[in-house]
Amino acid sequence: MTIDVHQHLWTPAFTEALRRRTAPPRLDGWTLHLDGEPPFPADPLDHDPAARLALDRELDLALVSLSSPLGIESLPPEDAWPLIDAYHEDAAALPAPFGAWAAACLTDVDPVRLRAALDLGLAGLQLPATAVGTEEGLLAVAPLLDVLAERDLPLFVHPGPAGSPVASGPQAPDAQVPGAQAPGWWPAVVPYVQQMHAAWFAFAAFGRPRHPRLRVCFALLAGLAPLHSERLISRGGPGRGRVDPGMFVETSSYGPRAVDAIVRELGVDVVVNGSDRPYATAPDLAPVLGEAARHAVTVTNPGRLLNRDRHRPRPPAEPEGARRR
Repeated sequence: MTIDVHQHLWTPAFTEALRRRTAPPRLDGWTLHLDGEPPFPADPLDHDPAARLALDRELDLALVSLSSPLGIESLPPEDAWPLIDAYHEDAAALPAPFGAWAAACLTDVDPVRLRAALDLGLAGLQLPATAVGTEEGLLAVAPLLDVLAERDLPLFVHPGPAGSPVASGPQAPDAQVPGAQAPGWWPAVVPYVQQMHAAWFAFAAFGRPRHPRLRVCFALLAGLAPLHSERLISRGGPGRGRVDPGMFVETSSYGPRAVDAIVRELGVDVVVNGSDRPYATAPDLAPVLGEAARHAVTVTNPGRLLNRDRHRPRPPAEPEGARRR
């Protein structure tokens, strides 16, 4: 019954749509070109559905999502929607144990299109952290969050483009990564973490009052933002011990020590399993936290996040030529 809420899989229609582009984000063969990051040579095997099925054979559900660092959601509508539509079409056709998060265009906020995507059986909506890291950003996407609330489905917050600022306004930095000369680990360790940190506190301060029942999951342990509670309190923030049961964090690219620290701060009930496959693997928590905590993180908590009674993986596709009797 193990659930992984965070994977990426570039399927055929989506990759072909990226190859047709002449400006970032684009694919040249299997080399990915993004603004603010060095060219990334992707491994085709990482995005082969059959190979991924073999890796995920022990999972009950593996949720894939659009790669938000590509910046697709922030493209002009005429560029963004063809890529998002290709992603949705491919994602909805994936066999069990796959499920998927919906995506949305941030330059054309469209609740009607989100409802149509969710009607395909998608698990909820993913938005880049750069879209929800400020009060203004949360107000802009509020119509999408209202759709999730009416469907009782969650929001997944994922790092956005590495070159995107985490703040808005005239004093905002132009970028969070020093061009193509940055080491390969830089985006994952610096801008992605900063974005998630901002998104966690922005939702707590501005999003939660407007969306009181929305369940939200923050990738990569929200950039360890919950561990800053002492500093928050010292600067006049709400008191320690006030855990929001609807604000979840997932574990990708962290290990047992970081997860243990988060559990000590938030408790185990809001921690969910995520791998960020094919770029990382999920941590083995049992040796440090024990079997009960492992079960909570990989089964119970993600089931609660996703409202599992309403979201189940699709059954395996019927063999070609088979007929129901």
